[in-house]
Amino acid sequence: MKDNSSQSGPLAGLRIIDITEVVMGPSATQMLADLGADVIKVEPPGGDMLRATGPGGRAGAGPLFLNLNRNKRSIVLDLKRPEGKEALLELAQTADALVYNVRPQAMKRLGLDYEAVSRVNPRIVYVGAFGFSQRGRYAAARAFDDLIQAAAAVPEASLRSGSDVPRYAPLNLSDRATGLYAFGVICAALLARERTGRGQSVDVPMFETTAHMMLGDHLYGHTFIPPRGGFGYPRLLNPQRRPYATRDGLVCLVVYTNEQWTAFMHAVGEAERFEADPRFADGESRTEHIEALYEILAEKLTSKTTDEWRDLLEPLGIPVLPAHTFESLLNDPHLEDIGFFQQFEHPTEGVLRTMAVPSEWPQTPLPPLRPPPLLGEHSAQVLAEAGYSPQRIREMAQAGVTQVAACGEPIGVEA
Repeated sequence: MKDNSSQSGPLAGLRIIDITEVVMGPSATQMLADLGADVIKVEPPGGDMLRATGPGGRAGAGPLFLNLNRNKRSIVLDLKRPEGKEALLELAQTADALVYNVRPQAMKRLGLDYEAVSRVNPRIVYVGAFGFSQRGRYAAARAFDDLIQAAAAVPEASLRSGSDVPRYAPLNLSDRATGLYAFGVICAALLARERTGRGQSVDVPMFETTAHMMLGDHLYGHTFIPPRGGFGYPRLLNPQRRPYATRDGLVCLVVYTNEQWTAFMHAVGEAERFEADPRFADGESRTEHIEALYEILAEKLTSKTTDEWRDLLEPLGIPVLPAHTFESLLNDPHLEDIGFFQQFEHPTEGVLRTMAVPSEWPQTPLPPLRPPPLLGEHSAQVLAEAGYSPQRIREMAQAGVTQVAACGEPIGVEA
């Protein structure tokens, strides 16, 4: 029997076993849950380590955990114990996909590699999101977001774009990019299963995913053999590519096409200079000399307020927005229009803010958002669905194989 709590949305009816922690895996499985899949988050005793990170961590409700695990059900299983492994394989019999983000070697040691899981369910899609392809010398290496960013030359790119020291991107870039890719891979593998009737094992490595993303922009001249120039897309590495100071704040604009540059230069009184300078004659030349162009842009923008620039440039077809701070982003009028920020009433932490699903499905409406689960909140429910008796569940809880949280009915969300 499958849970009926999310029987709406484009992925309604799918069951996902989620053996992931921290950011990368949970970001992928939350997307599945948001679209209606029944995602069963299998946590070790003590829970996902991200539960303990940040304010609320003492209650197992750290902010990053809360923003990566809504709409899921939580079951505690000690997979190092035979009873825990047995229970996981019972759950896998009715699952459409199993997603994990430890190294494959660890899954094999647990007796939960693809061969073991596919024996109980040949149709299962078995997806691993971890550090490195298993075909190369880094196969068994540990991986974290910072390490992968460095290995994929993100700090090098920061230096080339004007940073005083090599820096990581100030977000979990590799984790979230790989999680997003893993979400697409899981959906594609499920579609392939529907067409062929067969499940399969699919790997989604962080290093290759991030390197592919980085070099998609910055392989540049080395796309050609022999190379026709150096590495790095100049527009992105240009130190002048940044929000620009106006008379009263910061503004972001992108002047990109020939028509936009012509319109901008006319608007700021630099038309003759722009048209006469051979460096700005066409797209290839402008890209080569983009820093000089952006210096002119930065100089001119100090002469008006942000709103004055918006009023002048938007009618010319030039994209322009103010540059938000974290604080002002919460009050963005467009986000207010669409109800982007919503609220949960959490069992232990009170009222929480969350973000709406960033896609809209008029023909297959999404399920209501549910708050992230307490640790083991659904252990008894999920085990009962797998055929375990109340007595057996109590015995497993007493032995520490599972943990059963005391809580009431799922709590809804308010716009």
